[in-house]
Amino acid sequence: MPLIVHKKQKESTGAFLRRFSRVVQQSGMLVRVRSLQYRTRPKTERAQKKDALRRISRRKEMEKLRKLGKIE
Repeated sequence: MPLIVHKKQKESTGAFLRRFSRVVQQSGMLVRVRSLQYRTRPKTERAQKKDALRRISRRKEMEKLRKLGKIE
């Protein structure tokens, strides 16, 4: 839904910018855009499984090193 704001005939640039910013604020578009600005996509199932397998293998490796006394 695009916002369309046209400059009136005898309207100054400053007044037009104020009116435009008011229309944008009232539309709620800024709130929606800012909420999506840093949104990250959810990981795919395949990536989740890959990460889980990596965690499991790392945990096993650390446990093995602990038993050997190489780390505390």
